[in-house]
Amino acid sequence: MSTSNILRGTLILTVGTMLSRVLGLVYIFPFHAMVGNEGGALYSYAYVLYSVFLSIATLGVPLAVSKFVAKYNALGEYSVGRKLFRSGIMVMSITGVVSFLALFLLAPYLSPMIIKEGKHTYEDITFVVRMVSVALLVVPIMSLIRGFFQGYESMGPTAISQVVEQLVRIVFLLGSLYFILEVLNGDMTVAIGFATFAAFIGAIGGLVVLVWYWFSRKKNLDSMLEKDPETVELSYQDMYKELISYAMPFVFVGLAMPLYQLIDTFSFNDAMALAGFTSIYADTAFGIINNYGQKLIMIPITLATAFALSLLPAITKSFINGQHQSLQKQLSVTLQILLFLTVPACLGLSLLGGPAYAAFFSYDPLGGQLLTWYAPTAIPLAIFTVTASVLQGINRQKYTVVGLAIGLLLKLVLNYPLILLIGAEGSIVATAIGYTASVVINLWAIKKFTEFDYSMVLRRGFLMTIFNIIMIAAVLVVLQLLEGFVPYSEGRLQAIIVVAVSGLVGAGIYFLLSYRSNLLMYLFGNRFSFLNRQERG
Repeated sequence: MSTSNILRGTLILTVGTMLSRVLGLVYIFPFHAMVGNEGGALYSYAYVLYSVFLSIATLGVPLAVSKFVAKYNALGEYSVGRKLFRSGIMVMSITGVVSFLALFLLAPYLSPMIIKEGKHTYEDITFVVRMVSVALLVVPIMSLIRGFFQGYESMGPTAISQVVEQLVRIVFLLGSLYFILEVLNGDMTVAIGFATFAAFIGAIGGLVVLVWYWFSRKKNLDSMLEKDPETVELSYQDMYKELISYAMPFVFVGLAMPLYQLIDTFSFNDAMALAGFTSIYADTAFGIINNYGQKLIMIPITLATAFALSLLPAITKSFINGQHQSLQKQLSVTLQILLFLTVPACLGLSLLGGPAYAAFFSYDPLGGQLLTWYAPTAIPLAIFTVTASVLQGINRQKYTVVGLAIGLLLKLVLNYPLILLIGAEGSIVATAIGYTASVVINLWAIKKFTEFDYSMVLRRGFLMTIFNIIMIAAVLVVLQLLEGFVPYSEGRLQAIIVVAVSGLVGAGIYFLLSYRSNLLMYLFGNRFSFLNRQERG
């Protein structure tokens, strides 16, 4: 796969995933206006359980199927991937039904583990959890189809279906909230229940898109089957044994953030109380870190997710075919572009923590302070996501699990003492240390098993570091100048102005420095030849 094709696939998934993330962030504003903090909490309770069951139900299918199909396509054995696809639809249907029934039936028993009855009753939690559980009937099937297309290095179906899924979900969610609360003057719990049910409606929308792509491309896919030499014959047992070996680490990777949050759930409030903070302060800080702040840092992490999905088939293909030079180039391009995009985005979000939090939610000194600490954590998380996918592509997925386990162990050990030492920020630092440890192990494993030379990444990374320092200095000057004219604490509009002006100045300087140094040309190749200053004289 050429660099241009890597960038094309990355661009398609980046745009699609970014649009989906942005939509998932923007809807929070009207959602919050209609349901407030109370309704938002009820909504979150359901999604905590749903996210865990969803990760288990999909079994890491999208990337695992992508890798499996890409491997046998590279060998010309297209029928093997098709065999997996046909049987996989049935398996994912069964998995979906089982996970749906499990969450639906366990909801009354899980509710007391989430809350103590207060504003919300156990029955409220049970209702909203059961409403969202229906989505588990559809999402695993949708995940399988996405992975199948990605195995053919076709990223369009995944990107388009993600956007459609999110759009349909949001329209139904906001529409049902407005109709129940404003038109019918109905109960908040019922409204939130239908809001969570929107996950099912959105999944139907995404599935319709994927089915359309399947029928529109079936003729071309069938033509590939005619070229199949049929020299490989895998039994269903061997096929799924191989698939599960690919998929299990993806399950752990998908559960990484929920598991980190789970550690906070059991230790954060106790540690904060022991450190002398009030329960109200602790609850507020916990919500900022694990809800609102998380939504904001997921924006730059989206770039990493797009790379992980886009590059896995290409890396698998190069590895299987023994194309060492191509594999080295793909790894180098991946890591360099990841650093080029993710680091300035996270550092910029950290610098603009106060105004960014005020722009997206409301002015809150604590929120801005914690976001400033939390945003850089997205850098090791993004690198972890991509390096984990690389290890999948070279059949060293066990090191991903080892790295994640060590990271979680560090988080578990350090969370309590760091909170006692520096307060709520200690939880963020523990998370950053955990992810960084996982990244170190992943990078070591990549070097060991691919003989990858990090020298070019380090040299370009050093240049990017200089550009980031200059960008930071410029943004700090702009913030200082704007402080007297546009105080972001006085309203959302002022905060948006501060974020927009500072962000544009920082991005402009970073882009200009990258352009003048030809870094953009080196990273993005001939696909963006208009950036090549040498060709323009």
